[in-house]
Amino acid sequence: MGHSHITVTEEKFEFTSAARKKILALLVAGVAILAAGIVIAMLGGGAHHEAGHAGIAGSEQLVASLDNPAATQGHDEGHHESPVWLKRLFTTLWMNNVYFVGLGIIGLFFVAIQYAAQAGWSAGIKRIPLAMAQWLPVAFVSTLVLWFITHHDIFHWTHSYLYDQNNPETYDEIIAGKAPFFFWPGESGGFPVFYILRMVVFFALWIWFFYAIRKNMLAEDQLGGTGFWYKNRSLSAWFLVFFAVSSSVAAWDWVMSIDTHWFSTMFGWYVFASWWVTGLALITLVVVHLKEAGYLKIVNANHLHDLGKFVFAFSIFWTYIWFGQFLLIWYAHIPEETVYFIERMRTSPYSWIFFANLILNFVLPFLLLMTRDAKRHMSMLKLVCPVVIIGHWFDFYNMVTPGVMKTQGGIGFIEIGTAFIFLAAFLWITLSSLSKMPLFGKNHPMLEESLHHHI
Repeated sequence: MGHSHITVTEEKFEFTSAARKKILALLVAGVAILAAGIVIAMLGGGAHHEAGHAGIAGSEQLVASLDNPAATQGHDEGHHESPVWLKRLFTTLWMNNVYFVGLGIIGLFFVAIQYAAQAGWSAGIKRIPLAMAQWLPVAFVSTLVLWFITHHDIFHWTHSYLYDQNNPETYDEIIAGKAPFFFWPGESGGFPVFYILRMVVFFALWIWFFYAIRKNMLAEDQLGGTGFWYKNRSLSAWFLVFFAVSSSVAAWDWVMSIDTHWFSTMFGWYVFASWWVTGLALITLVVVHLKEAGYLKIVNANHLHDLGKFVFAFSIFWTYIWFGQFLLIWYAHIPEETVYFIERMRTSPYSWIFFANLILNFVLPFLLLMTRDAKRHMSMLKLVCPVVIIGHWFDFYNMVTPGVMKTQGGIGFIEIGTAFIFLAAFLWITLSSLSKMPLFGKNHPMLEESLHHHI
């Protein structure tokens, strides 16, 4: 092999008081920025972006001509019950929630993929994504609570008047046609039983899989052997089948249904690609920071290379899905579908984000991580990974906000403050979870393979 046997000493991550103070400072800053943003918005500043009216007016006319004009009228009525600042707060809360749900579920997905693929190289880093998945129980509560607080503002389809055939002013044939997907077996426009049931079942099973896999990983630390590894391989295979369905349907439910008149057959893939590459970038960033802090002695440049390759490859994969979705709708000239892109390409502030999205999430990762050396150097990974993480936050912003806020969206203190609060909470839960278990499984059957991993 050319390697002598490497002695493995068990490592435990210490969540230091300095790290706690930094995260609390981030949280306090987030709360202060958010509060300032709400006050400014309530006083009427930063809420309206008139620059985009021309672009959006064209797309609104397009919608009006395609659907019955009455539906468009109802569409606008339904979007004005809350003050603009409140709607903007609701939108950013929901968008950040969906973004961080993704980081939690991708943590579990990463672990499951490693078991299902019988991968050895990742034996030393699996605890990091496992700790990220600890966010899922929090995400369950936040998603459910936020949905009940914000749904009339964010999800146009929740308004009962859209389903009333006796009122041609507000009846919307397209949305009424989709009613069973939300309301089955209940009344259209009533309580969305099927929708909420899906949300509860998805989270319940994700959380169950997380605790089952985690339990086996920690038992392996105590008892050794290969039994727990085989159990986890089987659990992971079942989880991946469930994840394939649930992540797609969750993307339709929580993001695509905001623009109820629009749909894309690629949307489940699109949201997954965005979540996945963000999760990979975060895992890589944590590994790099832990190594710099003197942890993870078993991780070497070859492991970093693999993580860098993943971020590089899936940035390209995300772009492929993005382009596929864009090109099919735009080039095939499906007019009722192009509205979605017109809103985002020609309206301030979404238009600069639309193009920044491609630069941050494709051009920069592609150029910066292209060489072999770049993927092996911690300084380069520390540069690219935050770009990807922030870039995909913008991606989710543009998926959610235009559908709710129309021409009144913006990026300001409200959005930045909310992102800081979510980030602080996520980091706190991830790092405290990481500190409660060994940093890697000393009895992992493939640890020896990981130690001699060379590419």
